[in-house]
Amino acid sequence: MALEWSGVIPALTTKFTSNDTLDLPLFKKNLDAQIAAGVSGIIVGGTLGEASTLTTAEKETLITFAVKECGGKIPVILNIAEGSTAAALEQATFAKQWGAEGLMALPPMRYKTDHRETVTYFKTIANSTNLPIMIYNNPVDYKTDVTLDMFAELVECSNITAVKESTRDVTNVTRLKNRFGNRLKILCGVDTLAMEELLLGADGLVAGLVCAFPAETVAIYKLVKAGRIAEATAIYRWFMPLLELDIHTKLVQYIKLAETQTGIGSEHVRAPRLTLIGEERERILKIINDGIATRPQLPLL
Repeated sequence: MALEWSGVIPALTTKFTSNDTLDLPLFKKNLDAQIAAGVSGIIVGGTLGEASTLTTAEKETLITFAVKECGGKIPVILNIAEGSTAAALEQATFAKQWGAEGLMALPPMRYKTDHRETVTYFKTIANSTNLPIMIYNNPVDYKTDVTLDMFAELVECSNITAVKESTRDVTNVTRLKNRFGNRLKILCGVDTLAMEELLLGADGLVAGLVCAFPAETVAIYKLVKAGRIAEATAIYRWFMPLLELDIHTKLVQYIKLAETQTGIGSEHVRAPRLTLIGEERERILKIINDGIATRPQLPLL
């Protein structure tokens, strides 16, 4: 299927057992909930997916399993977050072999590349594959800002077709639209700015709390696109305390706890991450449980 880069695309968490192995039945349970809610695709091996702790064999298992379970209903996208160009090229090759239908690519990890190095890195990946690519621009967490001038060179590659906009500057949506029109699809990558960026013309969301609350996330997207702003705003205001769990260094633990409370995940994380304990766990649990207790009735869509 053609990858449209629109709608709600969850960055799925990776489900682990208590023995630190992949929990595929639980991964399927969450995936089924996402598909039932109407998401437009899924991303495997992102930050939320604890990519840096996954082996290549585990990524293969997750991608091939997801492709089979999705059955062509929605595309499966592999995240590339590597420290070297060679490793990134290897992941792009594997993604194609495993059946992924798109790539999300971060700048090189650990080394902060300059303009020429960043552009060369992304172009090298793009020129190695025919898979469509979404550039993940998150200078807040990953220190490299993919600027408009860089994108002006990157769009020379026909398969660089989207940007995950995570600069936390909502005006960047307008700058991208002014500079590139519809050449690049824009997906908001920050949960707490989702509605704002949709209203400014973003084509979709790469979301985090959708992992625990798929129906509510999809409802906001569909209501905004239908011009039903008041209804979307009411859900968004309810959602905000939960969405703020996405903009924290422990977003993986927080969102996995939320998935646990909504019945479609577990708290198991992979070291060096540790599950939450004590006052912190109780504080986050209260935010989650308060949200569940006041969960809004969703309008017909």
